[in-house]
Amino acid sequence: MAYTVRVDVADAERELYSGAGRFVVAPAEQGDIGVYPRHAPLLARLRPGLVRIVPPEGEDRLIAISGGFIEVQRHAVTVLADVGVRAAETDEAHAARARAAAERRLSRARAGSTDYEAAKRDLQMFTVLLRAIEDLARHRRGQAS
Repeated sequence: MAYTVRVDVADAERELYSGAGRFVVAPAEQGDIGVYPRHAPLLARLRPGLVRIVPPEGEDRLIAISGGFIEVQRHAVTVLADVGVRAAETDEAHAARARAAAERRLSRARAGSTDYEAAKRDLQMFTVLLRAIEDLARHRRGQAS
C-alpha cells in the first residue's frame, strides 16, 4: 500500500480539491516544491502557477492558482490560493478568453496599482492554465493512439 497525504486546496470562494494524494507539486516563490507523505513541515508563499496533485488512483488533478500559501505537515498539505481554477472545469477557449481579458485589464491599469497587480496575477495564472490544458489535450491524444 502506497503512503498518502491529506490534500486540501481552496481559494477565497470555494474548495478546489479535498482528498488523498501520493504527491503534490506547488509553485513556491523560490521554486517548485514537491511534497510526498511524511514531508518535513513548512510554510511557503506561492506564486502564480500550477498545483499538481497525484491521487492514489486516477488522473492527476491540476489547479491553476494566482498565488497564495502552502502549509505542509507530515500527513497533510493545505494550499490556500488567492484565486484558483481547476483545469478540468475549463476548456482551452475559455482559458484563452480569460487570458485576453487579463491582458486588456493590464494594459488599462496604472503600473503599481492594485488593479495592475491583480491583472498581472490573473494573466500569469491563465497563461499557466492554458499551457496545462494544452498539455493535457496532447497527453490524452497520445493515450488514444
